[in-house]
Amino acid sequence: MDMSFTPEQEAFRDEVRAWIAQAMPPHIATKANHDGAFSNAEVMEWHKVLAAKGWVAPHWPKEFGGPGWDATQRYIFGQELELAGAPQLSPFGLSMVGPLIMQFGNDAQKQRFLPKILSGEEVWCQGYSEPNAGSDLASLKTRAEKNAAGNYVLNGQKTWTTYAQYADWIFVLARTNADVKQQAGISFFLVDMKTPGLTVKPFLTTGGTPAFCETWFENVEVPKENLIGQENMGWTYAKALLGHERTLVSGVGISARTLLRTKRLAAEIQKDGRPLLEDPGFRAKIARSEIKLEALRMTVLRSLSSAQLGHAPGPESSILKLRGTDLQQETVDLLMEVLGHDSLTWFNPEGTVNPRGESAPSIFNYVRAATIYAGSNEIQKNIIAKMILGLPSA
Repeated sequence: MDMSFTPEQEAFRDEVRAWIAQAMPPHIATKANHDGAFSNAEVMEWHKVLAAKGWVAPHWPKEFGGPGWDATQRYIFGQELELAGAPQLSPFGLSMVGPLIMQFGNDAQKQRFLPKILSGEEVWCQGYSEPNAGSDLASLKTRAEKNAAGNYVLNGQKTWTTYAQYADWIFVLARTNADVKQQAGISFFLVDMKTPGLTVKPFLTTGGTPAFCETWFENVEVPKENLIGQENMGWTYAKALLGHERTLVSGVGISARTLLRTKRLAAEIQKDGRPLLEDPGFRAKIARSEIKLEALRMTVLRSLSSAQLGHAPGPESSILKLRGTDLQQETVDLLMEVLGHDSLTWFNPEGTVNPRGESAPSIFNYVRAATIYAGSNEIQKNIIAKMILGLPSA
């Protein structure tokens, strides 16, 4: 199998790289060059730059406002964004609920929600996990009951609702039938965050960022028009969405950028009178990570070849999620080792940039969650064992 890029694809890469360099606002580019942390306002500013170009939703078909790219173009574009250190856009609207609405929503839902997701006018968050339902998501307790008007009334609690404090809408899994097996009684809802009875409480991560929230639903009334697809079919829809999410979090470009940053710093920092990068032991660590990165890249390309033929992500997305998130943690560990005592610093005052990378400690803490979100890596190993290796369930 020839997995090299064609001259046309390499020309597309050059076009994307040049456009990113000239289109990124200077204040965002400064942070990107030093791997700084972006504010929500800066993320949305970059969203609007991409939207104006028509590149904000690379995987959306043209009929819904996307560029109509094939799988390889999408991969190249995503990798170039990661290598440039560009702000990561919220995936919940563009990469999750948007494609799900295209696939399972009705025409009215497509017309109502998709244009505003594309423009950034409405921001989304995800209402999946609960205090006692994370990787075992099918055990969720949030319930939705019909009232006299035929609308749904939601009661329960969600947690780990990433950046819910900035969101306008949340997509929610809730139980609509408690008398069937767990997976069969769940439905998928679109909920306005301004609905009475919906409360959001942000909390800090160990990295010092307000990334996560707890979200409560107390008699939150959701119009029946905001049910996606059929009642009690939400688990089927959620599985389709999670397959795409797990493919997204492989993060080849992110790990590649972290390694480049690590090598740059290791060439500057002295150990025993010579650059750390010349130390054989440290070079061996870099080499091991680069070998793993190349193996991951090849696996992504194999998946990409399948996608080019029109195949949806299957259980192989669990391999990408498992190996990709392990590698993200490993590369950040190396970065922290290079920084030494500088890795104990935290964020600088607003508006200042430390060229050695003030965000490294926060990234180190945040990436601990990478092996948990989108389905813990332990769960991914079970999926691989059952769906790929054909081993019986434990």
